[in-house]
Amino acid sequence: MNYSVVLASASPRRTMLLDQMGIAHSVKPVDIDESALANETPEAQVARLAEQKAKTALARLHDEDALNENTRVLASDTLIAFNGVSLGKPEDKEDARRILSMLSNNEHEVLTAISVASTTKQVTQTITTKVTFAALTNDEIDAYWDTGEPADKAGSYAIQGIGGQFVKAINGSASAVVGLPLYETRQLLREFGVV
Repeated sequence: MNYSVVLASASPRRTMLLDQMGIAHSVKPVDIDESALANETPEAQVARLAEQKAKTALARLHDEDALNENTRVLASDTLIAFNGVSLGKPEDKEDARRILSMLSNNEHEVLTAISVASTTKQVTQTITTKVTFAALTNDEIDAYWDTGEPADKAGSYAIQGIGGQFVKAINGSASAVVGLPLYETRQLLREFGVV
């Protein structure tokens, strides 16, 4: 059977990773409120957001009469957690300095949830990768901020960009840190008959 995969994300990195896997897909980004709920753990939040993105994209496809039993929606969300607290995108330079100072010379977790939905079922999985940062000076943090890269990144850094030079070690899925765990995504899509 021929399935159509819809990526519910505007992330060029996730598109690139799906292309790297050889999975043909279309892109249908969705905007949802990504705020944490009261007393929500980072693990619960990232799974909920991936699930909600997939459900939202499925509903939009239905409304546009573009949904059928062969449609598979893939959504993903990534959060940075440090000491059990989710670190979002920095509000400004001072906030980025605060976040990167916390991560400096410490280990944190990158949580990436993937969710695949069809007209009959939805399955979500969360992958945890531990990332260890080198010690950063205030000058290094300020210089990194000035590149513009940290401004819209969870945890104030991009491992696939300039921020990768601060990463001493990765324990887990490197592609999950970029935004889409290749192995787990393939397994989940296989469960839905895609690969």
